[in-house]
Amino acid sequence: MRIGELSRRTGVHERLLRYYEEQHLLRPERRPSGYREYREADVDTVRRVRSLLGAGLNTATIATILPCLRDEADRLVPTCSDLLADLLKERERITKAITDLQISRSALDTVIAAAPADVTERAIGGATAATSPR
Repeated sequence: MRIGELSRRTGVHERLLRYYEEQHLLRPERRPSGYREYREADVDTVRRVRSLLGAGLNTATIATILPCLRDEADRLVPTCSDLLADLLKERERITKAITDLQISRSALDTVIAAAPADVTERAIGGATAATSPR
């Protein structure tokens, strides 16, 4: 199938599919005409990539772990022994990022709560006025 068909079937823009190829996540064959030719399995690969991106992994990490995953009952299952350790490291990285963001939000909440009532009222009133139709 050509790139347009893969894009329609996966809902992923053609430009993004080309990026996935640059990142070695997809490896379409090239026709003598230069057109990319994708296999049926590439539909599933794109779905796996989207799922892993949604889980917070970057494309470099996905490229290394993608060969070690298979679909089983609507979930991804690791098939390589080293993969689980890598996934646990990624999970720890994400957990640390979440903790850091929660600390930042808490600090911001403290600053916001310290604002005088008239400043808060103007800020809230200004936000409401900016979003309400005139």
